[in-house]
Amino acid sequence: MVSPASFPKEFLHLDSPNATLETVGGKGANLARLARAGFNVPSGFLIPTESYKAFVKEHKLDAAICDALANLDFNDPVALEKASQRIRSQFGLATVSKALGDALIIAYGWIGAPPVAIRSSATAEDLPDMSFAGQQDTFLNVIGAENLTDAVVNCWSSLWTARAIGYRARNEVPHEDVSLAVVVQKMVEADVSGVMFTSNPLTGKRDEIVIDATFGLGEALVSGQVEPDNYVVASDSHLKGDCHFMITSKTLGAKATIIRGDVKGGITTTNAEQAQIQACPDEVILQLAEIGQKIAEEYDFPQDIEWAYTLTPASLPLSRKAGKGSSSEARTGEGNLFILQSRPITSLFPLPENLPQTPLKTLFGFHVVQGILEPLTPLGLQTMQSVLSGGARVFGNDLTHETQNAFHEAAERLWIDMTSIIKHPIGHKIYPTAIKSIDPAVAQIFESLLKEPDFAPSRQHPKLRSIVKLLKFAIPFWGRIFGYWRVPEKGADYFFNVTDKIVAKTTARSQPTGDVWADFKTSLSLWHEARNIFPDTAVPIGVSAIVASMVPFFGILQRFSKAIGEPQLYLEIAHGLPHNVTTEMDLFLWETAQKIKADKASADRFAGMPAFQLAIDYQQDTLPSIAQQSVAQFMSRYGMRGLGEIDLGRPRWRDEPLHIIQTLQSYLEINDTALAPNLVFKKGAEAAELAGKHFEMQVRKLKGGKLKSRLVRWGIRRYRALAGLREAPKFFAIQMMGIIHQGLRQSGKNFIEMGLLKEIDDLFFLKIQELEAIAESKTITDDIRETIAMRREARAREMRRKQLPRVLLSDGRAFFDGMRSVDNDGIFGDPVSPGVVEGIVRVVLNPHETQLQPGEILVCPGTDPAWTPLFLAASGLVMEVGGMMTHGSVVAREYGIPAVVGVHEATTRLETGMLVRVDGSSGAIEILEEEK
Repeated sequence: MVSPASFPKEFLHLDSPNATLETVGGKGANLARLARAGFNVPSGFLIPTESYKAFVKEHKLDAAICDALANLDFNDPVALEKASQRIRSQFGLATVSKALGDALIIAYGWIGAPPVAIRSSATAEDLPDMSFAGQQDTFLNVIGAENLTDAVVNCWSSLWTARAIGYRARNEVPHEDVSLAVVVQKMVEADVSGVMFTSNPLTGKRDEIVIDATFGLGEALVSGQVEPDNYVVASDSHLKGDCHFMITSKTLGAKATIIRGDVKGGITTTNAEQAQIQACPDEVILQLAEIGQKIAEEYDFPQDIEWAYTLTPASLPLSRKAGKGSSSEARTGEGNLFILQSRPITSLFPLPENLPQTPLKTLFGFHVVQGILEPLTPLGLQTMQSVLSGGARVFGNDLTHETQNAFHEAAERLWIDMTSIIKHPIGHKIYPTAIKSIDPAVAQIFESLLKEPDFAPSRQHPKLRSIVKLLKFAIPFWGRIFGYWRVPEKGADYFFNVTDKIVAKTTARSQPTGDVWADFKTSLSLWHEARNIFPDTAVPIGVSAIVASMVPFFGILQRFSKAIGEPQLYLEIAHGLPHNVTTEMDLFLWETAQKIKADKASADRFAGMPAFQLAIDYQQDTLPSIAQQSVAQFMSRYGMRGLGEIDLGRPRWRDEPLHIIQTLQSYLEINDTALAPNLVFKKGAEAAELAGKHFEMQVRKLKGGKLKSRLVRWGIRRYRALAGLREAPKFFAIQMMGIIHQGLRQSGKNFIEMGLLKEIDDLFFLKIQELEAIAESKTITDDIRETIAMRREARAREMRRKQLPRVLLSDGRAFFDGMRSVDNDGIFGDPVSPGVVEGIVRVVLNPHETQLQPGEILVCPGTDPAWTPLFLAASGLVMEVGGMMTHGSVVAREYGIPAVVGVHEATTRLETGMLVRVDGSSGAIEILEEEK
């Protein structure tokens, strides 16, 4: 045996404190951490990434790698495989240096020259957000120094397997940034092995541990060759320290394939049906759960763990029950448990920090309401928490973003705690019905959740103080509603008179003074004042107007539509509503297009130049004068809007005008006068008037029809006069946020010029307390710049997330599902705007990156006002989220566009170029041709 003192300096001990992600890759760093923490990890050593880099440099393999990857189509499996073969063949021709070969022999002898397992460990694997599991190779039961050397080289070359190359490309990991270490460990001749998830990867529950087990080595399990046993263990893991575990489920698999080490090296496979034998004794299952929980606590993150169990020679299989009511055979006896590797479970949707698992909480995704699936910037998210919590002041509760506990952050997005509402006796009854108009899928989820004991209504006796607070809010609120009902036509003028004055006053305060730091402090002061938007203005005079329109809409018009046998008729009343700021914006943009079209120089420029160049010309003030003036007029009125505009940190149209330019080009292609938006809007209003007269006439035929028809006429008048204000409170909020955004963006520009920042939007990646510290110290430190960089990386990772849950529970469960997915006749969702249309699908994930052609059917995840210019060109609308009263649905009805929403995974099941029929009355979507 070689003494520890002779251990090669080129390598690291398995428990070395120098084993980091950079030096030994993800797997190596995790094993080293486990070994240092005292977990039973098979002994061995680590070959650091420097050895890989030296090998590549020595044999000039970088050139072969770059050559193979040049112009490679990373979506082509055949091309990926060919590139991989080219690279790996060059590795195979190379040999390790004598110095490295000698070091391997010494290190191998240092651990006793036993059979070893050799595993690859890349610097971009086993990370919290990307596992890269199985992308590189593992070699089991390697015997002898010569075979060890060959296996190490093969491990190095496995950094360039086709699956590893493709995985890195899909996750936007630069190939030149990765390297590979090698883990060499004593081979564990496992009698039983498997994987353990310290949180349930299927349901997301953090208090369930899931264990898969099979006989022999775990290779059969991780490679999918065997049907393992599956055990579920419940734990009170929300309690730190001592946990209690209980096996709640056992499903015995066939375990027909067994892989073991061969005495000559390598592995052998045998087949034997063993479905009646429980692979892992109950006491070992519980022991595993306890170890898994401790490993998860070590990382403070749920873990995916590979383990092995070896029986001692004295241990013999005994016949025993495998579980309650079962007579299956199980193994028992003394043995050793080894941890082979541990990595984060990357499939779990993250939970808000510091949110306890118990008592159980239910969180509703704010993105469902707003139709914005992208992550929010840190300041944007904090702004929403501040503005929404400020709204609590209407009930007499003076909360801030720091003291509130209703709005949480998870996955860079906002989540609303609905627990107290659904556990209230009244809320328990009405919430599923109320939320149905926002998103029917969420209503379905809550209908199911409300059956759980944790969400049973609690007996609540309102306190006198609470009643007084409620009355202080309700009496003036309903007083305004009655005022709107009395003179509905004056409602819009009243609202806009109030908000226009506030916007003008705030704009004047925000004007630059020439003092960089004073201007910066002014923007921060305005940020704090923004929390008054809802309690002082939006709720008292804006929301009350919306409620004043919705009560007759749902309480009268919807009910009588059903009574006369025309259940969709009340929706036709919604066409061409006046006072809708979004509709007015679209019509203003249409007028802008007509001015450009009427001017030959402007029209020629827009017809002959790509949108991105036109956007640059506009920002440089070099468009033809008519076009420049017309676009500038639009921007002066609506330039504070933009995609994802509720996020204070997102660019506005005046910052990035590309989307507006693209939309103008699309409008310029509309030559059919019947499709002109101003005429469409006018026809919609006329159709609504005719529908109203027909409505009254049909209701008059009912029993007591004279009185009922007058009630319908009353409801129609108030709905049409006030419903257009639905977008007004948000527009007011966006106007105010636009002022703050412009101020902070100018500060960002100033700080760039002072050498303090790199990007103009860097300030939006900080929290308000950090910005105030900057204002106080009048400097930006390296720590702050590092924080900005880290948060940018976090947001970039979240941008890659494909699906978001609608509802999230504090125990980790996440609910993604939408409406009915498919039946034999096609795809279905929730009908929200009546009519039938056939057209070509255009899937749009970002309206800034896609130009909709007139007559196409818009298929998208969801919409906010930044999407509505596309509606003027669209003939139909399909959305993944939404309900009767969400933004896209309302606008579709106003424009008379058939629309279906709540279609689960619509943007993947429908593809651009398909010919489809969209029925906005039934919710059916029929694919007529796969591609036209």
